[in-house]
Amino acid sequence: MTTDAQTPTGPATPTGPAAPTGTATPTAWSRKARGAVTRYRVLAWITGTMLLLLCVEMVLKYVVHADDVAATFAWIPFAHGWIYVVYLVTVFDLWATMRWTFGRLVTMALAGVVPVMSFVLERRVHAQALARVEAAEAAPPAVG
Repeated sequence: MTTDAQTPTGPATPTGPAAPTGTATPTAWSRKARGAVTRYRVLAWITGTMLLLLCVEMVLKYVVHADDVAATFAWIPFAHGWIYVVYLVTVFDLWATMRWTFGRLVTMALAGVVPVMSFVLERRVHAQALARVEAAEAAPPAVG
């Protein structure tokens, strides 16, 4: 016997198999997830670029001893620091929306402080997140 809370195959979930439970509809969750992915992508690229600029600034300052050139770029460490804070907010937002593991959160957070890692991880995270969103959108709505 099937009740309003169950389908013939088990409990009904309004969000489909790929979307986390607790949201109203797959469309609402997918909209939120796509927004989180876009914000993450933008901040990952900005953070990665600023980190590369920071590395160039440090090489100029400590290896080449071009203090006059390095003084021109003295704002880069401060800018990267504040941009990294915003990046962490977008990382947490995407992580919470997708309901990934804690290890994924740590890896994504560290990508903002390891040169080039943000570009590599952004590509992987973007592909996995979009695949999950598209699977949730393609899933048939639950009957309930």
